[in-house]
Amino acid sequence: MSSQAAIFRGPSYAEYLDADSRDVPAFLYPPDAPYEPGGSTHIAPQRYTSQEFFERERVLLWPRVWQMACREEELARPGDVVIYDIVDWSFIITRSEDGQLRGFYNSCPHRGRKLLTSERHVEQIRCGFHGFTWETDGTLRSLPCAWDFPGATPANWRLREVQLATWGGFVFLNMDPRARPLTEYLDVLPQHFARWRLEDCWKAAHVAKRIDCNWKVAQEAFMESFHVIATHPQILEIIADANAQYDLLGKHVNRNMAAFGASSPHLGEDAVEPQRIVSQMLTLMRGGRGSDRQVERMSDARRTLAQINRKAFQRAYDCDFENATDAELLDAIVYNVFPNFSPWGGFAPNIIYRWRPDGARVDSCLMEVMLLKRLPRSGGRPAPAPVHWLSEAESWSSASELPVLGAVIDQDMLNMPEVQKGLRGAPERELRLALYQESRIRHFHSTLDLYLQAGAPG
Repeated sequence: MSSQAAIFRGPSYAEYLDADSRDVPAFLYPPDAPYEPGGSTHIAPQRYTSQEFFERERVLLWPRVWQMACREEELARPGDVVIYDIVDWSFIITRSEDGQLRGFYNSCPHRGRKLLTSERHVEQIRCGFHGFTWETDGTLRSLPCAWDFPGATPANWRLREVQLATWGGFVFLNMDPRARPLTEYLDVLPQHFARWRLEDCWKAAHVAKRIDCNWKVAQEAFMESFHVIATHPQILEIIADANAQYDLLGKHVNRNMAAFGASSPHLGEDAVEPQRIVSQMLTLMRGGRGSDRQVERMSDARRTLAQINRKAFQRAYDCDFENATDAELLDAIVYNVFPNFSPWGGFAPNIIYRWRPDGARVDSCLMEVMLLKRLPRSGGRPAPAPVHWLSEAESWSSASELPVLGAVIDQDMLNMPEVQKGLRGAPERELRLALYQESRIRHFHSTLDLYLQAGAPG
């Protein structure tokens, strides 16, 4: 079924692209031959609530997929360390003295103790239990009472490595030594993001919080624009939600694109004047400061707003945005990379989402939000923002580094724990997904099923 056939009403996203003030790259339009995921639009509630299902993911999913672990700038110097945890596993990601990025299982080969429990700069990796010590390249440096370990050598006492690869300034890991290369796994993502060059950005914000729901419940709350009408009604005047575009781009990649600077079809045709759209959008973009003289007698809301951003980004980043499209300066261009990584495209500060299970709990997860900003042409890379962990009592909007976005996520938070509660007591054997607007969720579960078939290729 084509995406156009499923549009609610009003202009399609492709029609917004057709009206763009700049030449639009072809990849933003729906693919000529969209990926067909197969499977059903019905999803069993137990996929989110069953500990047995969670265990299948632990055994068959997480050890076999590429996962975004950190940003490269977090490992700028030899000895810088990031710890990445997923379910039962913990990994040390570091840069060794030869400049290479390396990943190690965060477990001492002697008695299994975690080697590092906090992220810091290290000259060596030392176990706090008995003092076994390794170089940052994983080579054994010191073995106390070596006489009691006959045959022990630096070669056979190396720390066990995990496969690493980079893309877009991100560091990915994969526990499967036979995994296909990251560039293949990412399908069309490198091609699409080549224009946006996330490697030329820096991590300006990183906020995280534990949520009382399954990791898939949290992730799927951000995989469609369908929920805007009930969850984010305050933005209906400035977002084309029900006529958003959904594309399935390969086994591991899909996307949702929704136009800002246009009103929701739910409000009816021509229900919102272009000048009001501009005024409301400027209020959102400027954190409540409202409109100014630039909104007077404006008839083309999207072109006007895009030009405002074009000039603002030019000043902020000392970069040329003259050929950036209106869509790339305004819209929600949201990609998902299976299983748990979501980078936004375009040239606005790029939002990055990541969701992970909270240890081995089926009904708890960790959600992280990063903001990437462009590096100025004048040079220099600011230090990456540390993770700001929110307590249970703190709201996302309390994080000053997430202006506007934090309040929107707080609205999503009203749903996620309640979805988990409802799923546990769901009387229906199957949840019924919308055919088009929730096609990305169906696509995700189709790929998940491939991994949960023991022996299926990654």
